[in-house]
Amino acid sequence: MTLRKGEKMTISIQEHMAIDVCPGPIKPIKQISDYFPRFPRGLPAAVGRSSSSAPRPAPSQTSGSPSEHPRDDEEDVDQLFGAHGTAPAEQPARSQAPEELVDPEGYESDDCTALGTLDFSLLYDQENNALHCTINKAKLPKLDYRKGLKPMDHNGLADPYVKLHLLPGASKANKLRTKTLRNTLNPTWNETLTYYGITDEDMIRKTLRISVCDEDKFRHNEFIGETRIPLKKLKPNQTKNFNICLEKQLPIDKTEDKSLEERGRILISLKYSSQKQGLQVGIMRCAHLAAMDANGYSDPYVKIYLKPDEDKKSKHKTAVKKKTLNPEFNEEFFYEIKHGDLAKKTLEVTVWDYDIGKSNDFIGGVVLGINAKGERLKHWFDCLKNKDKKIERWHTLTNELPGAVLSD
Repeated sequence: MTLRKGEKMTISIQEHMAIDVCPGPIKPIKQISDYFPRFPRGLPAAVGRSSSSAPRPAPSQTSGSPSEHPRDDEEDVDQLFGAHGTAPAEQPARSQAPEELVDPEGYESDDCTALGTLDFSLLYDQENNALHCTINKAKLPKLDYRKGLKPMDHNGLADPYVKLHLLPGASKANKLRTKTLRNTLNPTWNETLTYYGITDEDMIRKTLRISVCDEDKFRHNEFIGETRIPLKKLKPNQTKNFNICLEKQLPIDKTEDKSLEERGRILISLKYSSQKQGLQVGIMRCAHLAAMDANGYSDPYVKIYLKPDEDKKSKHKTAVKKKTLNPEFNEEFFYEIKHGDLAKKTLEVTVWDYDIGKSNDFIGGVVLGINAKGERLKHWFDCLKNKDKKIERWHTLTNELPGAVLSD
Protein backbone atom coordinates (compact mmCIF):
# COMPACT_ATOMS: atom_id res chain seq x y z
CA MET A 1 0.00 0.00 0.00
CA THR A 2 1.48 3.34 -1.10
CA LEU A 3 0.71 6.65 0.58
CA ARG A 4 0.78 10.04 -1.05
CA LYS A 5 2.65 12.86 0.58
CA GLY A 6 0.57 14.45 3.37
CA GLU A 7 -1.90 11.52 3.72
CA LYS A 8 -2.36 9.70 7.01
CA MET A 9 -2.48 5.92 7.22
CA THR A 10 -5.97 4.56 8.00
CA ILE A 11 -6.48 1.06 9.29
CA SER A 12 -9.80 -0.75 9.24
CA ILE A 13 -11.07 -2.53 12.33
CA GLN A 14 -10.54 -5.88 10.63
CA GLU A 15 -6.90 -5.00 9.93
CA HIS A 16 -6.53 -3.74 13.49
CA MET A 17 -7.78 -7.06 14.99
CA ALA A 18 -5.55 -9.03 12.64
CA ILE A 19 -2.50 -7.02 13.65
CA ASP A 20 -3.35 -7.41 17.36
CA VAL A 21 -3.86 -11.16 17.22
CA CYS A 22 -1.61 -12.45 14.43
CA PRO A 23 1.06 -13.51 14.03
CA GLY A 24 2.08 -15.41 17.09
CA PRO A 25 0.24 -17.37 19.76
CA ILE A 26 -3.30 -16.40 20.71
CA LYS A 27 -3.56 -14.66 24.07
CA PRO A 28 -6.77 -14.52 26.11
CA ILE A 29 -8.34 -11.06 26.16
CA LYS A 30 -8.18 -9.61 29.65
CA GLN A 31 -11.36 -8.42 31.27
CA ILE A 32 -11.66 -5.46 33.56
CA SER A 33 -12.33 -7.82 36.49
CA ASP A 34 -8.78 -9.15 36.04
CA TYR A 35 -7.46 -5.79 37.20
CA PHE A 36 -9.81 -5.63 40.22
CA PRO A 37 -9.91 -9.19 41.63
CA ARG A 38 -12.60 -9.98 44.19
CA PHE A 39 -11.33 -12.04 47.08
CA PRO A 40 -13.50 -14.81 48.59
CA ARG A 41 -15.35 -14.05 51.80
CA GLY A 42 -13.20 -14.42 54.88
CA LEU A 43 -9.86 -14.11 53.08
CA PRO A 44 -7.47 -12.05 55.24
CA ALA A 45 -6.62 -8.59 53.90
CA ALA A 46 -2.92 -9.40 54.24
CA VAL A 47 -3.25 -11.83 51.34
CA GLY A 48 -4.25 -9.04 48.98
CA ARG A 49 -1.37 -6.85 50.11
CA SER A 50 1.22 -9.62 49.91
CA SER A 51 0.07 -10.70 46.47
CA SER A 52 0.06 -7.17 45.10
CA SER A 53 3.55 -6.43 46.47
CA ALA A 54 5.03 -9.68 45.20
CA PRO A 55 7.10 -9.19 42.02
CA ARG A 56 5.44 -10.51 38.90
CA PRO A 57 7.45 -12.85 36.66
CA ALA A 58 8.74 -11.34 33.45
CA PRO A 59 6.41 -11.90 30.50
CA SER A 60 7.48 -14.66 28.16
CA GLN A 61 8.68 -13.89 24.67
CA THR A 62 6.31 -14.25 21.73
CA SER A 63 8.62 -16.89 20.29
CA GLY A 64 7.64 -19.31 23.07
CA SER A 65 5.24 -22.15 22.55
CA PRO A 66 1.48 -21.45 22.83
CA SER A 67 1.11 -23.72 25.90
CA GLU A 68 3.25 -21.37 27.99
CA HIS A 69 0.88 -18.43 27.85
CA PRO A 70 -2.10 -19.94 29.68
CA ARG A 71 0.38 -20.86 32.39
CA ASP A 72 1.06 -17.15 32.98
CA ASP A 73 -2.58 -16.58 33.92
CA GLU A 74 -2.57 -19.63 36.14
CA GLU A 75 0.40 -18.19 37.99
CA ASP A 76 -1.52 -14.94 38.47
CA VAL A 77 -4.39 -16.83 40.01
CA ASP A 78 -2.00 -18.80 42.20
CA GLN A 79 -0.49 -15.56 43.43
CA LEU A 80 -3.87 -14.10 44.29
CA PHE A 81 -5.31 -17.12 46.01
CA GLY A 82 -2.24 -19.11 47.02
CA ALA A 83 -2.73 -18.31 50.71
CA HIS A 84 -6.26 -19.71 50.59
CA GLY A 85 -5.42 -22.99 48.87
CA THR A 86 -2.66 -25.45 48.16
CA ALA A 87 0.25 -24.65 45.85
CA PRO A 88 0.55 -26.87 42.75
CA ALA A 89 2.78 -29.90 43.08
CA GLU A 90 4.97 -28.83 40.15
CA GLN A 91 6.10 -25.66 41.99
CA PRO A 92 7.93 -26.92 45.08
CA ALA A 93 9.83 -23.63 45.48
CA ARG A 94 6.61 -21.69 46.09
CA SER A 95 4.99 -24.19 48.50
CA GLN A 96 5.11 -23.32 52.19
CA ALA A 97 4.63 -25.20 55.42
CA PRO A 98 0.96 -26.26 55.88
CA GLU A 99 -1.04 -23.99 58.14
CA GLU A 100 -4.25 -24.62 59.96
CA LEU A 101 -7.20 -23.35 57.93
CA VAL A 102 -9.45 -20.89 59.70
CA ASP A 103 -13.12 -21.17 58.80
CA PRO A 104 -14.58 -17.67 58.38
CA GLU A 105 -17.75 -18.78 60.19
CA GLY A 106 -15.78 -19.98 63.20
CA TYR A 107 -16.52 -23.70 62.77
CA GLU A 108 -14.10 -26.51 62.18
CA SER A 109 -13.83 -27.77 58.62
CA ASP A 110 -13.30 -31.37 59.68
CA ASP A 111 -15.87 -33.81 58.27
CA CYS A 112 -16.36 -35.16 61.79
CA THR A 113 -18.22 -32.01 62.81
CA ALA A 114 -19.83 -31.26 59.44
CA LEU A 115 -23.22 -32.58 60.59
CA GLY A 116 -22.85 -31.71 64.27
CA THR A 117 -22.33 -33.60 67.53
CA LEU A 118 -24.71 -35.27 69.98
CA ASP A 119 -24.31 -35.79 73.73
CA PHE A 120 -26.32 -38.64 75.30
CA SER A 121 -26.12 -41.55 77.77
CA LEU A 122 -27.47 -45.12 77.83
CA LEU A 123 -28.36 -47.38 80.76
CA TYR A 124 -29.56 -50.98 80.58
CA ASP A 125 -31.65 -51.82 83.67
CA GLN A 126 -31.32 -55.58 83.63
CA GLU A 127 -33.65 -56.22 86.57
CA ASN A 128 -36.55 -54.31 85.03
CA ASN A 129 -35.72 -55.17 81.40
CA ALA A 130 -35.55 -51.50 80.43
CA LEU A 131 -33.19 -49.44 78.28
CA HIS A 132 -33.01 -45.80 79.39
CA CYS A 133 -31.77 -43.33 76.76
CA THR A 134 -31.04 -39.83 78.05
CA ILE A 135 -30.64 -37.24 75.28
CA ASN A 136 -28.69 -34.31 76.70
CA LYS A 137 -27.74 -31.80 74.01
CA ALA A 138 -26.50 -31.33 70.46
CA LYS A 139 -24.35 -28.86 68.56
CA LEU A 140 -25.45 -28.35 64.97
CA PRO A 141 -23.40 -26.53 62.31
CA LYS A 142 -24.38 -23.27 60.69
CA LEU A 143 -25.43 -23.30 57.06
CA ASP A 144 -22.36 -23.82 54.88
CA TYR A 145 -22.82 -24.43 51.15
CA ARG A 146 -19.19 -25.53 50.79
CA LYS A 147 -19.90 -28.55 52.96
CA GLY A 148 -22.99 -29.46 50.96
CA LEU A 149 -25.44 -28.82 53.80
CA LYS A 150 -28.99 -27.87 52.93
CA PRO A 151 -30.59 -24.86 54.59
CA MET A 152 -32.89 -25.94 57.38
CA ASP A 153 -35.03 -22.87 58.01
CA HIS A 154 -35.00 -19.51 56.25
CA ASN A 155 -33.38 -17.93 59.31
CA GLY A 156 -30.45 -20.37 59.20
CA LEU A 157 -31.61 -22.09 62.41
CA ALA A 158 -33.42 -25.37 63.00
CA ASP A 159 -36.29 -26.90 64.99
CA PRO A 160 -34.44 -30.07 66.06
CA TYR A 161 -35.69 -33.23 67.71
CA VAL A 162 -34.13 -36.66 68.31
CA LYS A 163 -35.65 -39.95 67.17
CA LEU A 164 -34.70 -43.40 68.51
CA HIS A 165 -35.12 -46.64 66.57
CA LEU A 166 -34.18 -50.19 67.59
CA LEU A 167 -32.66 -52.25 64.78
CA PRO A 168 -33.49 -54.71 63.45
CA GLY A 169 -37.15 -53.76 63.54
CA ALA A 170 -39.45 -51.78 61.27
CA SER A 171 -42.42 -51.18 63.56
CA LYS A 172 -43.43 -47.78 64.89
CA ALA A 173 -43.33 -49.44 68.30
CA ASN A 174 -39.54 -49.39 68.05
CA LYS A 175 -39.48 -45.60 67.56
CA LEU A 176 -39.34 -42.99 70.30
CA ARG A 177 -38.71 -39.25 70.00
CA THR A 178 -37.95 -36.22 72.09
CA LYS A 179 -39.81 -32.94 72.11
CA THR A 180 -38.99 -30.36 69.43
CA LEU A 181 -36.95 -27.28 70.34
CA ARG A 182 -37.53 -24.16 68.23
CA ASN A 183 -35.03 -21.91 66.44
CA THR A 184 -31.74 -23.22 67.80
CA LEU A 185 -28.49 -24.81 66.67
CA ASN A 186 -27.50 -25.71 70.23
CA PRO A 187 -30.52 -27.62 71.58
CA THR A 188 -30.56 -28.95 75.16
CA TRP A 189 -33.21 -31.60 75.84
CA ASN A 190 -32.15 -33.43 79.03
CA GLU A 191 -34.92 -35.89 78.22
CA THR A 192 -35.00 -39.63 79.01
CA LEU A 193 -36.72 -42.08 76.65
CA THR A 194 -37.23 -45.67 77.79
CA TYR A 195 -37.62 -48.95 75.94
CA TYR A 196 -39.42 -51.59 77.99
CA GLY A 197 -39.25 -55.34 77.51
CA ILE A 198 -35.57 -55.36 76.54
CA THR A 199 -34.01 -58.77 77.22
CA ASP A 200 -30.39 -59.91 77.44
CA GLU A 201 -30.83 -61.41 73.97
CA ASP A 202 -31.83 -58.00 72.61
CA MET A 203 -28.72 -56.47 74.13
CA ILE A 204 -26.60 -58.91 72.14
CA ARG A 205 -28.22 -58.64 68.71
CA LYS A 206 -29.87 -55.21 68.53
CA THR A 207 -28.51 -51.77 67.62
CA LEU A 208 -29.84 -48.40 68.72
CA ARG A 209 -30.15 -45.86 65.91
CA ILE A 210 -30.26 -42.22 67.06
CA SER A 211 -31.29 -39.64 64.46
CA VAL A 212 -31.39 -35.86 64.71
CA CYS A 213 -34.04 -34.21 62.50
CA ASP A 214 -35.39 -30.75 61.78
CA GLU A 215 -39.15 -30.46 62.14
CA ASP A 216 -40.98 -28.66 59.34
CA LYS A 217 -44.68 -27.88 59.63
CA PHE A 218 -45.27 -27.39 55.92
CA ARG A 219 -42.91 -29.95 54.36
CA HIS A 220 -41.34 -33.27 55.24
CA ASN A 221 -39.05 -33.18 58.25
CA GLU A 222 -35.39 -32.78 57.31
CA PHE A 223 -32.81 -35.39 58.29
CA ILE A 224 -29.68 -33.83 59.84
CA GLY A 225 -27.52 -36.75 60.99
CA GLU A 226 -27.47 -40.03 62.87
CA THR A 227 -25.34 -42.41 64.90
CA ARG A 228 -25.71 -46.13 65.72
CA ILE A 229 -24.74 -47.85 68.95
CA PRO A 230 -24.60 -51.68 69.18
CA LEU A 231 -26.25 -52.52 72.51
CA LYS A 232 -23.65 -55.19 73.21
CA LYS A 233 -21.26 -52.34 74.05
CA LEU A 234 -23.28 -51.58 77.18
CA LYS A 235 -22.72 -53.27 80.53
CA PRO A 236 -25.80 -54.08 82.64
CA ASN A 237 -26.73 -51.47 85.25
CA GLN A 238 -23.88 -49.12 84.23
CA THR A 239 -24.50 -45.75 82.60
CA LYS A 240 -22.34 -45.06 79.56
CA ASN A 241 -21.91 -41.51 78.27
CA PHE A 242 -21.42 -40.61 74.61
CA ASN A 243 -20.41 -37.40 72.82
CA ILE A 244 -19.98 -38.33 69.20
CA CYS A 245 -20.23 -36.87 65.70
CA LEU A 246 -23.32 -37.33 63.59
CA GLU A 247 -23.01 -39.21 60.31
CA LYS A 248 -24.91 -39.31 57.05
CA GLN A 249 -27.96 -41.55 56.76
CA LEU A 250 -27.13 -45.21 56.25
CA PRO A 251 -29.44 -47.77 54.62
CA ILE A 252 -31.25 -50.26 56.85
CA ASP A 253 -30.55 -53.90 56.00
CA LYS A 254 -33.95 -55.56 56.08
CA THR A 255 -32.60 -58.98 55.10
CA GLU A 256 -31.46 -59.51 58.70
CA ASP A 257 -34.67 -58.17 60.21
CA LYS A 258 -35.74 -61.22 62.21
CA SER A 259 -37.76 -59.18 64.68
CA LEU A 260 -40.48 -58.76 62.05
CA GLU A 261 -41.59 -62.27 63.05
CA GLU A 262 -42.38 -61.04 66.55
CA ARG A 263 -45.81 -59.63 67.34
CA GLY A 264 -44.70 -57.75 70.43
CA ARG A 265 -44.09 -58.45 74.12
CA ILE A 266 -46.17 -58.47 77.25
CA LEU A 267 -45.30 -58.06 80.93
CA ILE A 268 -47.31 -60.44 83.14
CA SER A 269 -47.27 -60.84 86.92
CA LEU A 270 -48.36 -64.01 88.73
CA LYS A 271 -49.03 -64.51 92.41
CA TYR A 272 -50.82 -67.25 94.30
CA SER A 273 -52.47 -65.81 97.40
CA SER A 274 -52.69 -68.25 100.32
CA GLN A 275 -55.00 -65.88 102.16
CA LYS A 276 -57.51 -65.49 99.31
CA GLN A 277 -56.97 -69.02 97.99
CA GLY A 278 -56.58 -68.01 94.40
CA LEU A 279 -54.35 -66.92 91.50
CA GLN A 280 -53.77 -63.24 90.97
CA VAL A 281 -52.86 -62.34 87.36
CA GLY A 282 -51.52 -58.89 86.52
CA ILE A 283 -51.45 -57.48 82.99
CA MET A 284 -48.89 -54.72 83.37
CA ARG A 285 -47.97 -53.47 79.91
CA CYS A 286 -47.10 -54.39 76.32
CA ALA A 287 -44.20 -53.27 74.16
CA HIS A 288 -43.37 -53.24 70.45
CA LEU A 289 -46.80 -54.46 69.38
CA ALA A 290 -47.50 -55.08 65.70
CA ALA A 291 -49.41 -52.27 63.99
CA MET A 292 -52.82 -53.40 62.77
CA ASP A 293 -54.45 -50.13 61.67
CA ALA A 294 -53.84 -48.03 58.57
CA ASN A 295 -52.41 -45.18 60.68
CA GLY A 296 -49.51 -47.40 61.73
CA TYR A 297 -50.85 -48.01 65.26
CA SER A 298 -53.27 -50.30 67.10
CA ASP A 299 -56.00 -49.92 69.73
CA PRO A 300 -54.88 -52.83 71.92
CA TYR A 301 -56.53 -54.65 74.80
CA VAL A 302 -55.77 -57.98 76.50
CA LYS A 303 -57.94 -61.03 77.17
CA ILE A 304 -57.04 -63.88 79.53
CA TYR A 305 -58.49 -67.35 80.08
CA LEU A 306 -57.71 -70.01 82.68
CA LYS A 307 -58.31 -73.33 80.88
CA PRO A 308 -59.84 -75.82 80.87
CA ASP A 309 -62.81 -73.54 81.43
CA GLU A 310 -65.88 -75.78 81.66
CA ASP A 311 -68.17 -73.05 82.97
CA LYS A 312 -66.77 -70.43 80.54
CA LYS A 313 -66.44 -67.90 83.34
CA SER A 314 -62.68 -67.40 83.29
CA LYS A 315 -62.62 -64.73 80.61
CA HIS A 316 -61.28 -61.31 81.66
CA LYS A 317 -60.57 -58.17 79.59
CA THR A 318 -58.52 -55.08 80.11
CA ALA A 319 -59.52 -51.61 78.96
CA VAL A 320 -58.76 -50.54 75.37
CA LYS A 321 -55.77 -48.22 74.90
CA LYS A 322 -56.17 -45.98 71.87
CA LYS A 323 -53.57 -45.48 69.15
CA THR A 324 -50.50 -46.98 70.78
CA LEU A 325 -48.06 -49.83 70.30
CA ASN A 326 -46.69 -49.62 73.84
CA PRO A 327 -49.80 -49.66 76.06
CA GLU A 328 -49.66 -49.58 79.85
CA PHE A 329 -52.56 -51.39 81.56
CA ASN A 330 -51.61 -52.15 85.20
CA GLU A 331 -54.78 -54.24 85.72
CA GLU A 332 -55.10 -57.31 87.93
CA PHE A 333 -57.56 -60.20 87.77
CA PHE A 334 -58.30 -62.89 90.32
CA TYR A 335 -59.15 -66.59 89.89
CA GLU A 336 -60.42 -68.46 92.92
CA ILE A 337 -58.77 -71.86 92.75
CA LYS A 338 -56.99 -74.32 94.99
CA HIS A 339 -53.23 -74.40 94.79
CA GLY A 340 -53.18 -78.10 93.93
CA ASP A 341 -55.46 -77.57 90.92
CA LEU A 342 -53.17 -75.01 89.27
CA ALA A 343 -50.88 -77.74 87.98
CA LYS A 344 -53.73 -78.88 85.74
CA LYS A 345 -54.52 -75.43 84.42
CA THR A 346 -53.21 -73.32 81.56
CA LEU A 347 -53.27 -69.53 81.41
CA GLU A 348 -53.90 -68.18 77.91
CA VAL A 349 -53.17 -64.51 77.27
CA THR A 350 -54.11 -62.86 73.97
CA VAL A 351 -53.68 -59.29 72.72
CA TRP A 352 -56.22 -57.79 70.31
CA ASP A 353 -56.68 -54.64 68.24
CA TYR A 354 -60.11 -53.10 68.83
CA ASP A 355 -62.02 -52.10 65.68
CA ILE A 356 -65.43 -50.45 65.33
CA GLY A 357 -67.87 -52.04 62.92
CA LYS A 358 -65.78 -55.10 62.13
CA SER A 359 -64.05 -58.03 63.80
CA ASN A 360 -61.20 -57.23 66.14
CA ASP A 361 -57.73 -58.15 64.89
CA PHE A 362 -55.61 -60.70 66.69
CA ILE A 363 -52.13 -59.29 67.45
CA GLY A 364 -50.48 -62.11 69.39
CA GLY A 365 -50.64 -64.41 72.37
CA VAL A 366 -48.76 -66.49 74.91
CA VAL A 367 -49.57 -69.63 76.97
CA LEU A 368 -48.32 -70.22 80.52
CA GLY A 369 -48.63 -73.64 82.12
CA ILE A 370 -47.00 -76.98 82.72
CA ASN A 371 -47.13 -77.76 79.00
CA ALA A 372 -45.30 -74.57 78.04
CA LYS A 373 -41.57 -74.29 77.37
CA GLY A 374 -38.69 -72.03 78.25
CA GLU A 375 -39.44 -68.83 80.14
CA ARG A 376 -43.19 -69.47 80.03
CA LEU A 377 -42.80 -72.77 81.85
CA LYS A 378 -40.30 -71.28 84.31
CA HIS A 379 -42.64 -68.39 85.13
CA TRP A 380 -45.52 -70.75 85.88
CA PHE A 381 -43.33 -73.08 87.94
CA ASP A 382 -41.90 -70.19 90.00
CA CYS A 383 -45.43 -69.02 90.77
CA LEU A 384 -46.46 -72.46 92.07
CA LYS A 385 -43.26 -72.83 94.06
CA ASN A 386 -43.30 -69.38 95.71
CA LYS A 387 -46.66 -68.71 97.32
CA ASP A 388 -47.59 -65.11 98.15
CA LYS A 389 -44.75 -63.80 96.02
CA LYS A 390 -45.45 -61.62 93.01
CA ILE A 391 -43.33 -62.64 90.04
CA GLU A 392 -43.15 -60.49 86.90
CA ARG A 393 -41.78 -61.68 83.55
CA TRP A 394 -41.69 -60.43 79.97
CA HIS A 395 -42.95 -62.84 77.31
CA THR A 396 -42.78 -62.70 73.52
CA LEU A 397 -46.10 -62.83 71.70
CA THR A 398 -46.55 -65.23 68.81
CA ASN A 399 -49.03 -64.96 65.97
CA GLU A 400 -50.22 -68.55 66.43
CA LEU A 401 -51.66 -69.70 69.72
CA PRO A 402 -52.66 -73.40 70.00
CA GLY A 403 -56.12 -73.79 71.48
CA ALA A 404 -56.97 -70.11 71.14
CA VAL A 405 -59.97 -68.85 69.24
CA LEU A 406 -58.78 -66.30 66.68
CA SER A 407 -61.92 -64.19 66.82
CA ASP A 408 -63.38 -62.06 69.55
